[in-house]
Amino acid sequence: MNKNSTIIGIIVVLVLAVGGYAIFHKSSKTTSTSNSGSQSQAAAVNNAVLTTKTSSSVGQYLADPSGKALYTYGGDSSGVSNCKGSCLASWPAYVATGSTANLPQGVSTIKRSDNGQTQYTYNGMPLYYFVSDSQGQVTGNGVSNFSVAKPAAAASSQSTTTAPSSSSSQSTTNSSPGRAY
Repeated sequence: MNKNSTIIGIIVVLVLAVGGYAIFHKSSKTTSTSNSGSQSQAAAVNNAVLTTKTSSSVGQYLADPSGKALYTYGGDSSGVSNCKGSCLASWPAYVATGSTANLPQGVSTIKRSDNGQTQYTYNGMPLYYFVSDSQGQVTGNGVSNFSVAKPAAAASSQSTTTAPSSSSSQSTTNSSPGRAY
């Protein structure tokens, strides 16, 4: 009976060791997957106002929740839109249609001096659409001094010039100076 007890004891130890290894290995794999997933999404912006999309031609870019690309204008400064009149005919402002309370980080608004509309900004830079774009298209990048808006982390890794400008008294809360592209 002593021999049988020893064999049973060895089997129990082996089962516990294999079970423990399987549980630990599965837990480790899950943690690894979720960590790498969050690291790859660190630059992504996804909220009720902006979302991050990817294009083979421009990489990551910002879009409205419906997927339409957003742009910044090189003639603007932080918190100030200089696209007016005929410029707005081709580059309509991304305007707020609902509440602008509790905006996500990096998103703020300005009150346009030409028509009084409330326009969204990202890191202080006013945002625009391009009339020739459809949902999922990015055809206005580099046209008429406009650049596709980029998430901040992607912008800093792909940008060659990021000159911060002084804030304007027109900007509202959550405004951060600097260009997002």
